[in-house]
Amino acid sequence: MRLDVVTIFPEFFASPLEESIIRRGRERGLLDIRVHDLRGWTTDRHKVTDDAPYGGGVGMVMKPEPIFAAVEALKEQSPEAATVLLTPQGRVWNQALVREFGARPALILLCGRYEGVDERVREALVDEEVSIGDYVLAGGETAAMVLIETLARQVPGVVGQAESVSQDSFFAGLLDHPHYTRPAEFRGRAVPEVLLSGDHAAIVRWRRREALRHTLCKRPDLLANAELSPEDLRLLAELRAEDAERP
Repeated sequence: MRLDVVTIFPEFFASPLEESIIRRGRERGLLDIRVHDLRGWTTDRHKVTDDAPYGGGVGMVMKPEPIFAAVEALKEQSPEAATVLLTPQGRVWNQALVREFGARPALILLCGRYEGVDERVREALVDEEVSIGDYVLAGGETAAMVLIETLARQVPGVVGQAESVSQDSFFAGLLDHPHYTRPAEFRGRAVPEVLLSGDHAAIVRWRRREALRHTLCKRPDLLANAELSPEDLRLLAELRAEDAERP
């Protein structure tokens, strides 16, 4: 997968892209991530990328000329790439979008700053708009890094054990089950016996039940769109009955 990031702060990405699974994915040739300084497409001596808004008001707006030049140059290298603007006005990023975007061979990620980008960029260049939540960031760089990490996990071979991806929270529409490691008892709290039993089938059932329990208690809204089997529905009925019996 190829990801081109256009930003006025390329150094923001220096450390995150050199750590953990992203570094390994790049070293193995599974991820082609390129960070570009938008100032490289300016034509003035001071490399200005923003200007005051027409109509007045506070803040600055990112100019269209360097963004158009950047996207057009990158499209020549990667014609199949979709252009994504990181903006609070976009679709909220979730696991369904991770799968949707992960099926694409290439993306151009535009990191906005200040009051946003000139509207003509949105109208003429942008294929998708994405938000990572209903709050305000200083710019699109943090959001772009969220997209990079979540998309990287979907590329086969990037995560060492593919099963760990399929068991992530939200992958099948549910929250993850609880996890335990050594020691078997810590400060009076013991690991559930089933996890020490060696009975793989029982462990699978327990984990599924606990994933359903976590989702029911913490994010019941997810259940409406989760992939639920008849057995899952039976377990949910049991869990709801248990909740109803509690004082």
